[in-house]
Amino acid sequence: MNNRKVLLIFLLAAALSALSACPTLAQAPPPLDQSAPAEQAPTPPLPQQPAPPPANSQAPPAPETLPPPPAYTLEQLNQMVTAVALYPDPLLAQIFAAATYPDQIPDAAHWAEQHDYLTGQALADAIQADQLPWDPSVQALLPFPSVLHMMASDMPWTTAIGDAFLAQQQDVMTAVQRDRAEAWQYGYLRSNSQVVVASGPYITVMPVNPAFVVVPYYNPAVVFAAPAPGFFVGGAIRFGFGISVGVAFRPWGWGVVGYNRFDWGAHRVFINAAPWGRTWANRAVYVHPYPAVRRFAPSRRTVGARPARPARSATGRQRQTDREVRSKSKQHHDDHDSK
Repeated sequence: MNNRKVLLIFLLAAALSALSACPTLAQAPPPLDQSAPAEQAPTPPLPQQPAPPPANSQAPPAPETLPPPPAYTLEQLNQMVTAVALYPDPLLAQIFAAATYPDQIPDAAHWAEQHDYLTGQALADAIQADQLPWDPSVQALLPFPSVLHMMASDMPWTTAIGDAFLAQQQDVMTAVQRDRAEAWQYGYLRSNSQVVVASGPYITVMPVNPAFVVVPYYNPAVVFAAPAPGFFVGGAIRFGFGISVGVAFRPWGWGVVGYNRFDWGAHRVFINAAPWGRTWANRAVYVHPYPAVRRFAPSRRTVGARPARPARSATGRQRQTDREVRSKSKQHHDDHDSK
């Protein structure tokens, strides 16, 4: 009996020793945290950020960041167009079209100044050879350095007239007709050896020869107001040196009747025989058709050799004539004010 008790005590001690050697069995599970919820919602994923655009990205701004179109009153437009309202229709159409690219006007004016000794085919060849980066509507004014100079010297006006033509083309045309009607009513605007003026229902001003365009000079304060008694209205509008824009400038729309013109009744403008469709909304992408004029990026521009500048250029004579015309116009203005 004593041996049996000793055996039981030995077996019990062995079992307790084995149990203490196994920690996973000896330790009780930790108590549950009664303060924590039984289930926890998963953490939502972080929002994905769009990748940044490349450094040279030229993507257009978002629609909400585009500036709103201008909204000029008719009276404001009347004042805005007075400086050019009496220009021949083909030249006026080109000025409006080129003004929609105001950032290109100063460089074009400088190029025209540097090449004022070239005329005709030589000038047309230089325009093509230099691979100029400007829109063809701007290039079309390179034979008229005095016009480009006028536009470049008053960039706020050029920018405003270009924006108005983009956003309010019909209103701009209406303003031109209103100004012309006043000049016609007062007897200033009439046909002469350089232009043919036709009245009613719309007043048109066309060069006698489509390949020879003369730039008029006048004082808006004179020609859009009733003349003083005894004032000679026939001398209020003067014409400077004419510009030959014949076959050599056909690629830019010159020299052909109807290529650059206004359809006054339909309120449309034709440049190079195609309706001008550049507007405020599509100005970033619009490309007007000029089939014979190649378009070059600024990085590809090259400058070719030029003949030596003559002692006295044709444009030099033009400028001398222009100065004489402006002097006479000022004298007429002073005479008008003194009456």
